[in-house]
Amino acid sequence: MDAGSCNGCEVEVGQAFGPVYDAERYGVRLVASPRHADALLVTGPVTRNMADALRKTYEAAPRPCRVVALGDCARDCGVFAGGYGVVGAVRDVVPVDVEVPGCPPTPTAIVAALRGLSGR
Repeated sequence: MDAGSCNGCEVEVGQAFGPVYDAERYGVRLVASPRHADALLVTGPVTRNMADALRKTYEAAPRPCRVVALGDCARDCGVFAGGYGVVGAVRDVVPVDVEVPGCPPTPTAIVAALRGLSGR
Protein backbone atom coordinates (compact mmCIF):
# COMPACT_ATOMS: atom_id res chain seq x y z
CA MET A 1 0.00 0.00 0.00
CA ASP A 2 1.28 3.44 -0.91
CA ALA A 3 0.53 5.67 2.07
CA GLY A 4 1.95 8.82 0.47
CA SER A 5 5.27 7.98 -1.14
CA CYS A 6 7.14 9.52 -4.07
CA ASN A 7 6.80 6.13 -5.88
CA GLY A 8 10.53 5.38 -5.72
CA CYS A 9 9.88 2.39 -3.45
CA GLU A 10 7.15 1.09 -5.75
CA VAL A 11 9.62 0.98 -8.64
CA GLU A 12 11.94 -1.17 -6.51
CA VAL A 13 9.06 -3.43 -5.43
CA GLY A 14 8.32 -3.97 -9.11
CA GLN A 15 11.93 -4.95 -9.64
CA ALA A 16 11.87 -7.30 -6.64
CA PHE A 17 8.99 -9.19 -8.25
CA GLY A 18 10.44 -8.97 -11.77
CA PRO A 19 12.43 -11.69 -13.55
CA VAL A 20 15.86 -10.72 -12.16
CA TYR A 21 15.11 -10.81 -8.41
CA ASP A 22 11.97 -13.01 -8.66
CA ALA A 23 10.60 -12.83 -5.11
CA GLU A 24 7.87 -15.30 -6.10
CA ARG A 25 10.39 -18.14 -6.18
CA TYR A 26 10.42 -17.86 -2.37
CA GLY A 27 6.66 -18.26 -2.11
CA VAL A 28 5.89 -14.54 -1.85
CA ARG A 29 3.17 -13.11 -4.10
CA LEU A 30 1.61 -9.72 -4.59
CA VAL A 31 -2.17 -9.84 -4.21
CA ALA A 32 -4.75 -7.23 -5.10
CA SER A 33 -6.83 -7.44 -1.93
CA PRO A 34 -5.76 -7.18 1.72
CA ARG A 35 -8.27 -9.95 2.44
CA HIS A 36 -5.92 -12.33 0.61
CA ALA A 37 -2.71 -11.03 2.19
CA ASP A 38 -0.58 -12.41 5.00
CA ALA A 39 1.42 -9.18 5.13
CA LEU A 40 1.03 -5.55 4.16
CA LEU A 41 3.92 -3.85 2.37
CA VAL A 42 3.55 -0.14 3.12
CA THR A 43 5.55 2.62 1.44
CA GLY A 44 5.82 6.32 2.13
CA PRO A 45 5.02 8.47 5.12
CA VAL A 46 1.39 8.23 6.16
CA THR A 47 -0.43 11.31 4.92
CA ARG A 48 -3.62 12.75 6.36
CA ASN A 49 -5.57 11.49 3.37
CA MET A 50 -4.22 7.94 3.70
CA ALA A 51 -4.22 7.35 7.48
CA ASP A 52 -7.81 6.03 7.62
CA ALA A 53 -7.28 3.99 4.46
CA LEU A 54 -4.20 2.35 6.01
CA ARG A 55 -6.11 1.53 9.21
CA LYS A 56 -9.02 0.06 7.24
CA THR A 57 -6.66 -1.95 5.02
CA TYR A 58 -4.89 -3.33 8.10
CA GLU A 59 -8.24 -4.26 9.68
CA ALA A 60 -9.38 -5.97 6.46
CA ALA A 61 -6.36 -8.27 6.39
CA PRO A 62 -6.71 -11.69 8.05
CA ARG A 63 -4.90 -12.28 11.33
CA PRO A 64 -2.09 -12.64 12.00
CA CYS A 65 -1.10 -9.86 9.62
CA ARG A 66 2.48 -8.72 9.38
CA VAL A 67 3.31 -5.16 8.36
CA VAL A 68 6.47 -4.18 6.49
CA ALA A 69 7.46 -0.51 6.56
CA LEU A 70 9.36 -0.22 3.29
CA GLY A 71 11.82 2.63 2.88
CA ASP A 72 13.04 5.52 4.98
CA CYS A 73 9.79 7.46 4.60
CA ALA A 74 7.72 4.58 5.94
CA ARG A 75 10.20 4.12 8.80
CA ASP A 76 10.60 7.74 9.95
CA CYS A 77 8.98 10.01 7.32
CA GLY A 78 12.33 10.61 5.57
CA VAL A 79 12.48 13.89 3.66
CA PHE A 80 8.76 14.44 4.35
CA ALA A 81 9.20 14.64 8.15
CA GLY A 82 7.38 17.65 9.54
CA GLY A 83 5.34 18.18 6.39
CA TYR A 84 1.89 19.68 6.94
CA GLY A 85 0.15 16.76 5.27
CA VAL A 86 2.10 14.02 7.05
CA VAL A 87 0.56 12.19 10.01
CA GLY A 88 3.71 10.20 10.74
CA ALA A 89 5.54 6.99 10.08
CA VAL A 90 3.69 3.74 9.42
CA ARG A 91 4.30 2.58 13.03
CA ASP A 92 2.40 5.66 14.23
CA VAL A 93 -0.76 4.35 12.55
CA VAL A 94 -0.51 0.51 12.57
CA PRO A 95 1.86 -1.92 14.30
CA VAL A 96 5.00 -2.66 12.25
CA ASP A 97 6.83 -6.01 12.28
CA VAL A 98 9.66 -5.36 9.81
CA GLU A 99 11.37 -2.16 8.68
CA VAL A 100 13.43 -2.03 5.48
CA PRO A 101 15.80 0.96 5.30
CA GLY A 102 16.75 2.78 2.15
CA CYS A 103 15.69 5.62 -0.09
CA PRO A 104 14.61 3.61 -1.91
CA PRO A 105 15.58 0.17 -0.59
CA THR A 106 17.21 -2.15 -3.10
CA PRO A 107 15.28 -5.07 -4.57
CA THR A 108 17.76 -7.35 -2.78
CA ALA A 109 16.84 -5.79 0.59
CA ILE A 110 13.13 -6.09 -0.20
CA VAL A 111 13.43 -9.76 -1.15
CA ALA A 112 15.51 -10.46 1.99
CA ALA A 113 12.84 -8.87 4.23
CA LEU A 114 10.05 -10.82 2.54
CA ARG A 115 12.06 -14.05 2.80
CA GLY A 116 12.42 -13.37 6.51
CA LEU A 117 8.64 -13.16 6.82
CA SER A 118 7.96 -16.25 4.72
CA GLY A 119 10.67 -18.35 6.35
CA ARG A 120 12.18 -19.32 2.99
